[in-house]
Amino acid sequence: MTDAVGFTGIPEDNGEMPAPSSLAGSFDRERAERAVRELLLACGEDPERDGLRETPARVARAYREMFAGLYANPDTVLDRTFAEGHEELVLVTDIPLYSTCEHHLVPFHGVAHVGYIPNAQGRVTGLSKLARLVDLYAKRPQVQERLTSQIVDALVRKLRPRGAIVVVEAEHLCMAMRGIRKPGTMTTTSAVRGLLQTSASSRAEAIELIKGRR
Repeated sequence: MTDAVGFTGIPEDNGEMPAPSSLAGSFDRERAERAVRELLLACGEDPERDGLRETPARVARAYREMFAGLYANPDTVLDRTFAEGHEELVLVTDIPLYSTCEHHLVPFHGVAHVGYIPNAQGRVTGLSKLARLVDLYAKRPQVQERLTSQIVDALVRKLRPRGAIVVVEAEHLCMAMRGIRKPGTMTTTSAVRGLLQTSASSRAEAIELIKGRR
């Protein structure tokens, strides 16, 4: 669910969180280059002119990088945990993210805030791993709502925390460059699980810490 002003919650799934489907395969560079060349021709351009001659190869390389998350399993990022005995909220804010809208294949960008309450064993993961998790889910054709849910569900699957929250704030260039053309419009999505879904005070603490960073 999205909200351009405040925070919205995605209901908790009380069942087992499914692992991400296998994304077998690899990037077909030659096919991508041919597709870009055809797009240029369809637009009435000459792909052989000086400024465009290398464009198909450049675009193919760019999309291989922007869609790198398709060729990695984000769950492996959280394989290593540490028994620190910490049982309170862990929150990493303002993680930069760049993703690609799957509807128009143009970017959306913003920040993610990722938090969790460790389980009874107090096991935590490295802070950089949370940023890496965001990166791998962002680097694929996406919608912001699904991106938000995928990140929080990976936390639940791998860390088994008592609670988890993810908030994503992003500007979508498909709204800024085309269509309604409203640059600067921000969309906020949130996904909460476990104690942060059921406990109003725990959820309020997390949201206040996120808002208070401004």
